[in-house]
Amino acid sequence: MSARAGRPEPGCRLRAMARPWRRPAVRPDRKMGSVPRHIPIASLYNFRDVGGYRTGDGHTVRWGRLYRSDSLAKLHGEDWERFLALGIRTVIDLRHPHEADARGRVPRHDGLDYRNISVEHRPYDQAGLSPAVEPARFLADRYAELAMDGVAEFRQVLAVIAAEGSAPVVIHCAAGKDRTGVLTALILSLLGVARADIIADYALTGLVTDRLIAEWRAGHSGLAPRWPAFGQAPPGAMQLFLAGLDDAHGSVRGYAASQLGVGDELVTALRMQLLGDGKRAGLRAAGTPG
Repeated sequence: MSARAGRPEPGCRLRAMARPWRRPAVRPDRKMGSVPRHIPIASLYNFRDVGGYRTGDGHTVRWGRLYRSDSLAKLHGEDWERFLALGIRTVIDLRHPHEADARGRVPRHDGLDYRNISVEHRPYDQAGLSPAVEPARFLADRYAELAMDGVAEFRQVLAVIAAEGSAPVVIHCAAGKDRTGVLTALILSLLGVARADIIADYALTGLVTDRLIAEWRAGHSGLAPRWPAFGQAPPGAMQLFLAGLDDAHGSVRGYAASQLGVGDELVTALRMQLLGDGKRAGLRAAGTPG
């Protein structure tokens, strides 16, 4: 364990092959929004650490336990070695199986548990939307569909992440924005992270929208997306989506309980895996903000 950064050291076998990315030390009073989260892996544009956020009951999401990303099928060479140096144990691919078949998956590796759990039941062509479509409301409505259609899959994903020995975990889809953004928001909400921080984490994809669009164009003969908001992550979209869960279920915790069947035991297991040192008292689900 690194005393300075509070994150696991990479395996000795990998040290000589790739210089591991290290989280900069953060003062307790430093705003989380100013902490670099995107991890420099050249073939990925949206790979980032979800650690460092404070919870309402005084805990902190651990660095190096949960990552979010665009598709990991692009990993190769030094980027693959840098990824391995993070000690990832579990990869959860939220894409449709046909996406993984057509575009590839994370490379196979001993000790890496790969799960393809598709959460989207109503796919749509975001790039081809009319320029008249307002992004925040449209995206919030699509996220609400995910939350309602993918209840079995979301519960399965949460159970995998909460399982002993699963972390470090990476969750990803194609761009690491929509499906991954909804799941990350649900996880952070169940951990008790402030709503403003959850929305800000989602909006960080906006820092890499240019690369997201460039990758899309490269795969579409250089054409430009019809929808001007393609690749954007407007904070209002996540705000509207989470407010909708509040209105319908009282809170995100209420949604998880009534729709996903996620009880206190699973929430406590999530908190044990992702907060503090995983052993401290006070990580039980009772009193978790929604």
